[in-house]
Amino acid sequence: MNKYVRMMVFVGILGTVSGGLLFGTGAITNSLIDANADALLKSEVLTAHGVEFNFTNIHDVFAESTTTIEVEGEYEAEPFTFTYYQDNANGTITFGFGPTFGGGVWGPIIGLLSLENDFTTIVRISVLQQEETPGLGGIVATRAYLDTFEGKTIGLGDDAINIIKDLDVLTAATNEVRSITGATRTSTQFDIILNNAYVAHRLVWEARA
Repeated sequence: MNKYVRMMVFVGILGTVSGGLLFGTGAITNSLIDANADALLKSEVLTAHGVEFNFTNIHDVFAESTTTIEVEGEYEAEPFTFTYYQDNANGTITFGFGPTFGGGVWGPIIGLLSLENDFTTIVRISVLQQEETPGLGGIVATRAYLDTFEGKTIGLGDDAINIIKDLDVLTAATNEVRSITGATRTSTQFDIILNNAYVAHRLVWEARA
């Protein structure tokens, strides 16, 4: 075997080994990302439902305290799986919102909306992912802002949540929340996302068998 052939064999073996290592590393990394995303979702659902947990028992606690309900349906004439997480003790219902129901100014805003079992009173909103401008639209993901929705109501038609610029919070209606200062477009998009997700999930929830 001449020097050239040996070199080609060596390069081929090296490439195969390197490719295998990269593939294995990628698979492990993707598994970790998926596991972290699953734990984050469960932690936010359990927090909204008022269930105590730690990151050692989170999966067991979630399985014991929460019923996951999936309903096959459509959204804007496209197949869509509506997923609800309902607390077994108090009936609190949580479902997700994301790009299917509208986008932010610079990218998707993905999160969870939790309601009391009246399907109207907001218990908690969490934003899990967003790409809005830091310090402006990015405030949409902060607890300080999201907590202003707690106890507010959301419904159909005129009862939709209404995010309003320069709202007087002392005289605000139960379905009105003040917008983010300096981020009118993000506030408007967040309003659209929340209401679109709510309407779609409520109608499917009420129509389910």
